[in-house]
Amino acid sequence: MINIDYLNFLENILTENRKNKFLKVLENRTKHFTIVVEDIFQMHNTSAVMRSCEVFGIQELNVIEQRYGKRIDKEIAMGAQKWVDINTFDSITNCIDTLKNKGYQIIATTPHENDCLLEDFDISKPSALFFGTERDGLSEEILQKADGFLKIPMVGFTESLNISVSAAIIIQNLTNRLRNTDIDWQLSDDEILEKRLAWAKSSIKDIKRIEARYFEENPE
Repeated sequence: MINIDYLNFLENILTENRKNKFLKVLENRTKHFTIVVEDIFQMHNTSAVMRSCEVFGIQELNVIEQRYGKRIDKEIAMGAQKWVDINTFDSITNCIDTLKNKGYQIIATTPHENDCLLEDFDISKPSALFFGTERDGLSEEILQKADGFLKIPMVGFTESLNISVSAAIIIQNLTNRLRNTDIDWQLSDDEILEKRLAWAKSSIKDIKRIEARYFEENPE
């Protein structure tokens, strides 16, 4: 449960432009789609995918780290790590089970005999979109457990795109289509309050001191 008085206290420290920007951005945030990257060898690609999530309104990025324990490249992410929720998993099974329990269908973004072209993809169902490594693509385990397959139509000689480019194209296409429907795709009121609080805290310097002072003066 969000402490509304505390949220108001923090937001009063922010400028009106900052508060209004938060509200405007949150109006376009969604968890209807979530993005998953699997063992991305070049970490700047994960950072670039996270940046695309932030730009196009995807609130959650899931990272499976079974082989490469690398950290987000903050220069590539351009601050996106402050505004996107990153969930990390140490196994494919744990990630898939968690997302399925949240109601997502598992969609592998890879050419497949039963794949669906991007423009034909059914956006009505909450979907977790999986992207694989630069060298090997998605693992066999994910392909076996996928509920569906999605690919970008291409007409050139090259068979694939860089993962960060593929993710940007898919995320932009699906989120743009989503916003032009009557699907209930936006964050819930409680989720918006949670993000307002988290973003306010991340925007205030010396937040620990300010937080300690507030709760000292306003004991629960």
